[in-house]
Amino acid sequence: MNKKTLILIKPDGLVKSLTGNILTRLSETKLEIIAAKIVNVSEELAREHYKHLQDKPFFNELISYLQGGLHDRQKVMAMVYWGDIAIQKVRELAGATNPEEAEPTSIRGAYGRITSKGVYENVVHASSDEKEAEREIKLWFKPNEIIYDVYPTETKTLDQVSKRVWV
Repeated sequence: MNKKTLILIKPDGLVKSLTGNILTRLSETKLEIIAAKIVNVSEELAREHYKHLQDKPFFNELISYLQGGLHDRQKVMAMVYWGDIAIQKVRELAGATNPEEAEPTSIRGAYGRITSKGVYENVVHASSDEKEAEREIKLWFKPNEIIYDVYPTETKTLDQVSKRVWV
Protein backbone atom coordinates (compact mmCIF):
# COMPACT_ATOMS: atom_id res chain seq x y z
CA MET A 1 0.00 0.00 0.00
CA ASN A 2 1.29 3.44 -0.88
CA LYS A 3 2.23 5.73 1.99
CA LYS A 4 2.96 9.44 2.15
CA THR A 5 5.70 11.29 3.99
CA LEU A 6 6.75 14.91 4.38
CA ILE A 7 10.35 15.83 3.72
CA LEU A 8 11.79 19.26 4.41
CA ILE A 9 15.18 20.38 3.17
CA LYS A 10 15.98 22.81 5.96
CA PRO A 11 17.73 26.19 5.65
CA ASP A 12 21.18 24.71 6.34
CA GLY A 13 20.68 22.28 3.45
CA LEU A 14 19.73 25.14 1.16
CA VAL A 15 22.55 27.47 2.21
CA LYS A 16 25.08 24.67 1.67
CA SER A 17 23.62 24.00 -1.82
CA LEU A 18 22.78 20.41 -0.89
CA THR A 19 19.39 20.28 -2.61
CA GLY A 20 20.65 18.34 -5.63
CA ASN A 21 22.64 15.92 -3.47
CA ILE A 22 19.64 15.29 -1.21
CA LEU A 23 17.22 14.81 -4.13
CA THR A 24 19.67 12.40 -5.75
CA ARG A 25 19.86 10.39 -2.53
CA LEU A 26 16.06 10.43 -2.17
CA SER A 27 15.73 9.12 -5.74
CA GLU A 28 17.37 5.91 -4.50
CA THR A 29 14.12 5.14 -2.64
CA LYS A 30 12.20 4.78 -5.95
CA LEU A 31 9.42 6.89 -4.40
CA GLU A 32 7.45 9.51 -6.31
CA ILE A 33 7.44 13.24 -5.54
CA ILE A 34 3.77 14.25 -5.50
CA ALA A 35 4.20 17.80 -4.15
CA ALA A 36 7.07 20.26 -3.83
CA LYS A 37 7.47 23.95 -3.03
CA ILE A 38 9.77 26.51 -1.47
CA VAL A 39 8.29 28.00 1.71
CA ASN A 40 9.14 31.06 3.77
CA VAL A 41 8.49 29.60 7.20
CA SER A 42 6.42 31.78 9.51
CA GLU A 43 6.88 31.56 13.25
CA GLU A 44 3.34 30.17 13.49
CA LEU A 45 4.12 27.37 11.00
CA ALA A 46 7.41 26.52 12.73
CA ARG A 47 5.77 26.40 16.16
CA GLU A 48 2.92 24.23 14.90
CA HIS A 49 5.33 21.89 13.09
CA TYR A 50 7.42 21.36 16.23
CA LYS A 51 4.63 21.69 18.82
CA HIS A 52 5.48 18.27 20.25
CA LEU A 53 8.85 19.75 21.37
CA GLN A 54 7.50 22.97 22.91
CA ASP A 55 8.53 21.96 26.44
CA LYS A 56 12.15 21.31 25.45
CA PRO A 57 14.80 23.87 26.44
CA PHE A 58 16.00 24.14 22.82
CA PHE A 59 12.51 24.87 21.40
CA ASN A 60 13.10 28.58 20.62
CA GLU A 61 16.43 27.84 18.91
CA LEU A 62 14.72 25.11 16.89
CA ILE A 63 12.02 27.54 15.74
CA SER A 64 14.68 30.09 14.76
CA TYR A 65 16.62 27.37 12.91
CA LEU A 66 13.59 26.25 10.87
CA GLN A 67 12.80 29.88 10.02
CA GLY A 68 16.34 30.41 8.76
CA GLY A 69 17.47 32.55 11.69
CA LEU A 70 20.82 30.76 11.81
CA HIS A 71 21.49 31.05 8.07
CA ASP A 72 21.24 33.27 5.07
CA ARG A 73 18.26 31.25 3.76
CA GLN A 74 14.92 32.02 5.33
CA LYS A 75 13.14 29.24 3.51
CA VAL A 76 12.80 25.48 3.27
CA MET A 77 11.96 23.10 0.44
CA ALA A 78 8.87 21.09 1.40
CA MET A 79 8.04 17.88 -0.45
CA VAL A 80 5.63 14.99 -0.22
CA TYR A 81 6.98 11.62 -1.30
CA TRP A 82 4.62 8.75 -2.04
CA GLY A 83 5.08 5.02 -2.50
CA ASP A 84 5.59 1.65 -0.89
CA ILE A 85 6.80 1.98 2.73
CA ALA A 86 7.69 5.64 2.06
CA ILE A 87 8.11 6.67 5.69
CA GLN A 88 10.48 3.81 6.51
CA LYS A 89 12.56 4.29 3.34
CA VAL A 90 12.98 8.04 3.86
CA ARG A 91 13.72 7.73 7.60
CA GLU A 92 16.43 5.16 6.92
CA LEU A 93 17.99 7.31 4.23
CA ALA A 94 17.78 10.47 6.40
CA GLY A 95 19.50 8.80 9.36
CA ALA A 96 19.32 9.54 13.08
CA THR A 97 18.10 12.99 14.18
CA ASN A 98 21.42 13.62 15.92
CA PRO A 99 23.96 13.98 13.09
CA GLU A 100 26.73 12.57 15.30
CA GLU A 101 24.70 9.38 15.84
CA ALA A 102 23.63 9.06 12.20
CA GLU A 103 25.29 6.55 9.90
CA PRO A 104 27.98 8.36 7.87
CA THR A 105 26.27 7.21 4.65
CA SER A 106 22.93 8.78 5.65
CA ILE A 107 21.93 12.32 4.66
CA ARG A 108 22.22 13.62 8.23
CA GLY A 109 25.45 11.71 8.85
CA ALA A 110 27.04 13.11 5.72
CA TYR A 111 25.82 16.71 5.88
CA GLY A 112 24.57 17.48 9.40
CA ARG A 113 26.29 19.05 12.41
CA ILE A 114 25.53 20.19 15.94
CA THR A 115 25.93 23.91 16.66
CA SER A 116 27.83 25.22 19.68
CA LYS A 117 24.39 25.94 21.24
CA GLY A 118 23.44 22.27 20.82
CA VAL A 119 20.99 22.73 17.93
CA TYR A 120 20.96 19.77 15.54
CA GLU A 121 21.50 21.19 12.06
CA ASN A 122 20.45 17.95 10.47
CA VAL A 123 19.66 19.24 6.96
CA VAL A 124 16.34 17.41 6.52
CA HIS A 125 13.12 16.62 8.31
CA ALA A 126 11.32 13.34 7.64
CA SER A 127 7.95 12.35 9.11
CA SER A 128 8.25 9.83 11.94
CA ASP A 129 5.07 7.79 11.35
CA GLU A 130 1.78 7.78 9.43
CA LYS A 131 -0.08 9.94 11.96
CA GLU A 132 2.65 12.59 11.98
CA ALA A 133 2.98 12.42 8.20
CA GLU A 134 -0.70 13.23 7.79
CA ARG A 135 -0.56 16.07 10.32
CA GLU A 136 2.57 17.54 8.73
CA ILE A 137 1.42 17.18 5.12
CA LYS A 138 -1.87 18.91 5.94
CA LEU A 139 0.07 21.64 7.75
CA TRP A 140 2.49 22.36 4.89
CA PHE A 141 0.29 21.71 1.83
CA LYS A 142 -3.22 22.52 0.63
CA PRO A 143 -5.11 19.70 -1.14
CA ASN A 144 -4.74 21.34 -4.57
CA GLU A 145 -0.93 21.48 -4.18
CA ILE A 146 -0.64 17.67 -4.15
CA ILE A 147 -1.11 15.86 -7.45
CA TYR A 148 -3.01 12.91 -5.92
CA ASP A 149 -5.93 12.93 -3.50
CA VAL A 150 -3.98 11.49 -0.59
CA TYR A 151 -6.55 12.36 2.10
CA PRO A 152 -10.30 12.98 1.94
CA THR A 153 -11.30 16.51 0.93
CA GLU A 154 -14.45 18.51 0.42
CA THR A 155 -15.25 21.56 -1.65
CA LYS A 156 -16.43 24.64 0.21
CA THR A 157 -17.48 28.06 -0.99
CA LEU A 158 -15.98 30.71 1.23
CA ASP A 159 -17.18 34.33 1.26
CA GLN A 160 -14.96 37.38 1.35
CA VAL A 161 -11.66 35.62 0.94
CA SER A 162 -8.78 37.90 0.06
CA LYS A 163 -6.38 36.29 -2.32
CA ARG A 164 -3.13 37.58 -3.79
CA VAL A 165 -3.31 37.48 -7.60
CA TRP A 166 -1.02 38.37 -10.50
CA VAL A 167 -1.46 41.86 -12.06
